[in-house]
Amino acid sequence: MVLIDGKALAVKIQGKLAEKVARLKEEKGVVPGLVVILVGEDPASQVYVRNKERSALAAGFRSEVVRVPATISQEELLALVERYIQDASWHGILVQLPLPQHIDEEAILHAIDPKKDVDGFHPTNMGKLWSGHAVMIPSTPAGIMEMFKEYEIALAGKRAVVIGRSNIVGKPMAQMLLDANATVTIAHSQTQNLAELAKTADILVVAIGRGHFVTKDFVKPGAVVIDVGMNRDANGKLIGDVAFDEVKDVASYITPVPGGVGPMTITMLLEQTYQACLLAGEAGSQ
Repeated sequence: MVLIDGKALAVKIQGKLAEKVARLKEEKGVVPGLVVILVGEDPASQVYVRNKERSALAAGFRSEVVRVPATISQEELLALVERYIQDASWHGILVQLPLPQHIDEEAILHAIDPKKDVDGFHPTNMGKLWSGHAVMIPSTPAGIMEMFKEYEIALAGKRAVVIGRSNIVGKPMAQMLLDANATVTIAHSQTQNLAELAKTADILVVAIGRGHFVTKDFVKPGAVVIDVGMNRDANGKLIGDVAFDEVKDVASYITPVPGGVGPMTITMLLEQTYQACLLAGEAGSQ
């Protein structure tokens, strides 16, 4: 079994990114700017946003976290987003999910300029991904694809099963695997004989949001297992969707939680902000 070290890969990629950012600043006087809007006091979001900001600053980005109360109105939040859309010094805008119940998440995501949508959630960017012309793509599946590349895990012709159908992970992950010539099945909580289906996979990506849901009975011997889950057990310990201790003896490659997919999600967010900065520069010079 080979442990896929997402943390080490993230450090490697972010180091190269910092060099590119420094070169861009020196040659063109431009610094990629990422703003994260955090609504309310959700503990998990607070930690995630703090890690994003720390990584962005370490890579030489201009970074700002705008913290607003959970009582903010939808109109006020839309106006805040619009302010950063109009400011050319910010190349990436991210509104941290989830949002309070009185705010329509879809309306907020639709309001972000697709060119600054570094999370890749705008319908325009989703459509470009599904049509084979991706520009901005969701960071988590993008990070997983980098893991496959780093560890030289072949995808062409392989059977891949993605457990989870969210717009954030499951659906875009399936499309990226399809683009890499894998044969893909999307499964979910309502799939019949789920364990039996999962056991046919050469590549198994699990993003179902249930702690230790996938046991060794779901895993084909020698399969590559990617665990996207971030859950807390009864003792408050961070665990994945995969029962790591029993699955690691069956899988050929596996990601840990923490230290697997998470660091790569932040890394790809920064990479896309850098790319958005380059695209903005090209547009401005035309």
